[in-house]
Amino acid sequence: MVFWLCCLIGILILIIFILIIKICLLKKSADEIADAFADRVSSDTNALIDISSRDQHMRKLADSINKELLLLQEDRRRCQQGDKDLKNAVTSISHDLRTPLTAICGYLDLLDRERTSDTVSRYLKIIRGRTENMRQLTEELFRYSVFTTVSGGTPDEPVVLNRCLEDSISALYASLKQKHITPEITIPEQKISRMLNRNALSRIFGNIINNAVKYSDGDLIITLTEDGEITFANHASQLDGIKVGRLFDRFYTVETASAESTGLGLSIAKALIEQMGGKIAAEYEDGIIRVKVIFPLL
Repeated sequence: MVFWLCCLIGILILIIFILIIKICLLKKSADEIADAFADRVSSDTNALIDISSRDQHMRKLADSINKELLLLQEDRRRCQQGDKDLKNAVTSISHDLRTPLTAICGYLDLLDRERTSDTVSRYLKIIRGRTENMRQLTEELFRYSVFTTVSGGTPDEPVVLNRCLEDSISALYASLKQKHITPEITIPEQKISRMLNRNALSRIFGNIINNAVKYSDGDLIITLTEDGEITFANHASQLDGIKVGRLFDRFYTVETASAESTGLGLSIAKALIEQMGGKIAAEYEDGIIRVKVIFPLL
């Protein structure tokens, strides 16, 4: 009796041991599938998921995921090609529009020299304003397409963030004064240097400050920290959390913004910052919008 009891216990132990091994193998296969899936989704590759397990159920699961991956990869290629074609088309169209718009502006300048009635002068003023808005949009479209299509950009060079930020603020002094904004600026005496593109950085700061001027209730606080983080903060009663979350979207403009807004300024800034290895984010709290830019020390 004792012998049979020992045999039964031995068999149960063996079964438990086999089940433990089976569970461990299944867990390993599941981890392999999860890791491989995350890698395939995050990277631009045609490789499929392959697992070491011979379990038919796990391999069937891997095959099902591979079928979906093939569809996802095809959609990704189609999306990337469509985005590339769109950018090329926008570049070509905006380039073609620049010449006739320049000619229109030239003829408007000639008309300004002619003696006309008050009504004609008023109409010409409206036409000039609309033409300038269209010219600005065309220029922004062209620049955005170039910045987002060309990879790598121009070579980087040592740039002092302090100096570049000060120059950008000075360049926009007239716009700030027109809106009766006196910025509060905090910049450390220590030089904060990064390997960046100087022209691109100036455009980034200019676009962000211009954006602040559009939505500010009359204040602007600019802060540069020693770790290379720049913060632009201002009260903006016309904004909210949802609108701020969309500020980096292409062509997005707030309804109450100026009619001259193209909705591309922050999109261009974001594209340039990411090309240079930096990050940009916007948050809205207690009626204050904060746009933060960080260029880590590589």
